[in-house]
Order: sequence, then C-alpha cells, then structure tokens
Amino acid sequence: MKIKLSPFLLLCITGGLAIFSSTMAKNPALPLFVRSLGVPESTLGFIAAASTIVGIVVSLPAGILSDIVGRRRVMLIAAVVFATAPFLYLLISSPWQLVLVRIYHGLATAILGPVALAAVADTFETGRGERMGWYSSATMVGRFLAPFVGGILIFGEDFHWVYLADGFAGVMALIAAIRLPLIAATSGSVWEAFKRHRGKYGQEIAFVFRHRGILAASGVEAAQYFGYGCLETFLPVYLNEKLGFAAWKIGLLFTAQILAATFTKPIMGKLSDRYGRPPMIVSGLALGSITIATMLLSSTYLVILVLIAISGLGLATVTASTAALVADLSRSQSRGSSLGVLSGIMDIGHSSGPIVTGILIGAYSYRMAFVTVGISLVIVSLIFVITMRSLTHQVKNK
Repeated sequence: MKIKLSPFLLLCITGGLAIFSSTMAKNPALPLFVRSLGVPESTLGFIAAASTIVGIVVSLPAGILSDIVGRRRVMLIAAVVFATAPFLYLLISSPWQLVLVRIYHGLATAILGPVALAAVADTFETGRGERMGWYSSATMVGRFLAPFVGGILIFGEDFHWVYLADGFAGVMALIAAIRLPLIAATSGSVWEAFKRHRGKYGQEIAFVFRHRGILAASGVEAAQYFGYGCLETFLPVYLNEKLGFAAWKIGLLFTAQILAATFTKPIMGKLSDRYGRPPMIVSGLALGSITIATMLLSSTYLVILVLIAISGLGLATVTASTAALVADLSRSQSRGSSLGVLSGIMDIGHSSGPIVTGILIGAYSYRMAFVTVGISLVIVSLIFVITMRSLTHQVKNK
C-alpha cells in the first residue's frame, strides 16, 4: 500500500533530514575536527564561518531564482548538495581542504533556507507564522538529534562514522525532495525565464532593499545567529578543553538547546500571529543576550544545560517571528527574494559570530567574549524597536 504524503509534510521531512545531515557535520564534530588538524582557536572561527559566508552570496540569487522558475526546481539543487557533500569530509587531510568542503556544503543550506520558507508562505496566507514555525520545528528535529547522534559517533579523533551518517541522511533528504509535487512558477529553461522576467525582478529587488521593515527584521535575525554562531563554535571547545566534558555530553547540551526551540517555535509563531511580530522578537533577543552573557559563569553541567535550553527558547521566539514578518511585509511576487535577503543577512551574522568571538577570545578571554556578544544582542534589540516604531509612525501619517 502506497502512502501519500501532503506537500507540506514532504517539505517538512525534506527539511528535517537535510538539516539533520548538515548539523551533524558541524556540531559538535566541526570544531573538534578542526582542532584535530592542529588549527589554533583564533583561526577556528574563520573555518567554521566558511559555510555560512556562502549564504551571504547565494541566498538572494536562490530566492530570486525560485520566484522565477518555481520552488521545487531550486530545492532539488540544494538536495543534491546535501546528498554529496558529507562524503567529501572523508577525504580531508588538511585545513584548506576542509574550507573548500564547508563552502560546498554551505550552498545547500543557503539555497534551501529561503526557498522552503517561501514555499510555506506561498501556501498559507492565514496562520502563516504558525505554519512557518511548524516547518522550522521539523528542521529543528534534525538539529536537536544531530549533536547527540554526532557526539556518540565520534571516537577520539576518528570522524569517519559521523560523516558516513551525514551522507546517509543527505541521500534520504534527496529522495524526499524528488517526491515533492510543488509546481514551478514558469515553464521552459531557467535562461528563458530570466529573459522574460529580469525587468520586473529588478524592480522587486529594489523594493526589498528599500524596505526598512524587511531590513530591520533581517538585521535582528543576523544578530540572533551571531550569538548562535558564538555558542555552537566555541562552547564545545571550552567545555572540552577547559572543563574536560566528553563529546557526547557536549552534544547532549546542544540537543537540549534545539529541543527547546523545536517544541516552542510553533507556539511562538502562533503567538506572533495573535499579538504581533515585534514584541516576540524583542523578548527573544532579551533571552538570548542574558543566557549567552552568563553561560560561562558556572562550570556545573546542569546549570549550563538549563542556560543553553533557555537560549533555545530565545532562538525560537526570534526566528518564529522574523521570517513571518518579512513574508508579511513583502509582495507575493518577490517573496523568495525577500526571504533570500533575510537569509543572506542572517548568514552575515552567523558567519561573523565565530570570527568576532575567536578574535575576542584571543585578545581577552572566553568569558569576556561571551559577555560582549550578549551585550551586542541588547543593542540590536533597541535599534529594532526604534526602527519599527518609526516605520509604524510613518505609515500612520500617510
């Protein structure tokens, strides 16, 4: 008996498997793998940022392309990368090779992120925040399983098993993506579609970059992932080298973080549908800033577990509202482009988080670096509040 899955459920399965694969490749495996290659802490952040830097360049073109040729075609490109990139880690013997593989792997998440969210936003006009929250929770199921599974598959400095598991999950994501029945927006080749629509999409991209609300929401998400990049890159190293925690214990901590985000994100999306996006965004940033700033004040495993779980709640609260806010503010014909801008700016924050934190650790200390990152989230939340109030006032006066 053949089981027929709804397009939305298939999309959630594809996203969940893909993110499970990509997260296992980096958390907690990546920083430990980098250190096993003899790379110093001050340089670790640059290698960790390689995949997210790709998103800065790729996310917007991917969103534009999906507006023109349809979401499914573009998601299949991402799925192929998810299925092939993990096996390349098995061939790595030097840091520069790892950088190249991380860049290639980063293409997949850079493409899938904005395009899949645009597909959800296209499908659901009402309750959009909640539905986008459910999709994100599906990807977070992959995120919270990956650190624990990845942690127990690391044996000393042997990372072969973890990357074989990555590859299997990536292939399964490709199989699910192939079954997606989403219909392309236009027929014909990609080049023909570009020639027909290039003038219109130039206007739409200009609209997106002029919209202060879209840019403000994107900036907030960048700040949130700036903090997340700090945690996922340097907390494993600190806990392993300074406190002596085993890899599986570190993986369990990040599983708790993503588990908290997974179960709360649909709820936070529904609350943002009811009470508005900005209040939820500001409250989430407040939680993130407090937990990051205080994360290293205790060496007790249980205290760190609670703090990182609360940081997951903050992550869910912010990201459940930012994508929905961008979708609300954008025009339907350029929704992929708008979410591509969101994803690209988010990747600026995500990639700069490890780089800045590594520099701060090298110059000062782990604690000073984490406190500085926490304070930066507070500053961004204040800027966001001022921008949104100004925008609301401007709309009322028209």
